[in-house]
Amino acid sequence: MTASGSGRDGRHADPWPSLPLEEWKDTYATLHRWTQIVGKIRMARSPWINHSWHVTLYLTARGLTTSPLWHGARTFQIDFDFIDHRLLIQSGEGAVRTIALRPRRVADFYRELFATLRELGLEVKIHPTPNELEDAIPLDTDREHASYDAEYANRFWRVLVQSDRIFTAFRGRFIGKCSPVHFFWGSCDLAVTRFSGRRAPQHPGGVRHLPDDVAREAYSHEVSSCGFWPGGGPVPFPAYYSYAYPTPDGFGAAPVRPSAAFFSRDLGEFVLPYDEVRRAPSPDAVLLEFLQSTYEAAAELGHWDRPALERQATTA
Repeated sequence: MTASGSGRDGRHADPWPSLPLEEWKDTYATLHRWTQIVGKIRMARSPWINHSWHVTLYLTARGLTTSPLWHGARTFQIDFDFIDHRLLIQSGEGAVRTIALRPRRVADFYRELFATLRELGLEVKIHPTPNELEDAIPLDTDREHASYDAEYANRFWRVLVQSDRIFTAFRGRFIGKCSPVHFFWGSCDLAVTRFSGRRAPQHPGGVRHLPDDVAREAYSHEVSSCGFWPGGGPVPFPAYYSYAYPTPDGFGAAPVRPSAAFFSRDLGEFVLPYDEVRRAPSPDAVLLEFLQSTYEAAAELGHWDRPALERQATTA
């Protein structure tokens, strides 16, 4: 049996596992900071891409990946493996190094990872201040966060996998400009964003521990964005969300589906508790219903040119 309570091949693992925030909040806090370290390495070794798409991580069959990065003409990649619970560092020359994912301080994880990169001749420098977090403990000196529950790390990844699958199907319905489905380590959420094609009013900035110019470039054009978030603050449970920028008049009062979805005035976005999805007879249908109905609210109230942006149904 693996740490995630299923056979090694994963055939008996629940694809929509329970993920109560209270049960794994310490692991979540530590893992969030570990993903920030790896994500900042990707950011340091990638050219700037619009809307900060160069910083994100991506789902794999075992965890999360940076995808290929460059060090001059050399290539390397860093992967989180949430099945065997290790961080995998691979170079294009064939070198492979692993770091165990286990209870350990963020500062120790940081030190071992950068020592491993130096050993491979991959010198990378990052800004160690975390982004979008309440505290600003530098990642290289953070000795406060040191939890890792392998079971819950695996559950989190499994939720991301299913979310990625449904988000990708939803993305396929749109032929306008659309982001990849990707993991933003700043806010620790999996997201996909559709664009109307029009410029947006300048974003006010003010995102915690995030430069205003980054937020303004990210929201330079009108969007309808949705995603999955483990929860926190005014939403103390894992949830799916959907918002529009700029927020059109009447958006918060728009009728959306399913009935369990609600508009959070604290967040300024629609929220659907993850448990409402996982407990549904058809989680896929319920999640797609939420994504589609909240997008339609944004597009209709925002006067998007829907016929030009949406894929029309086709028959084989």
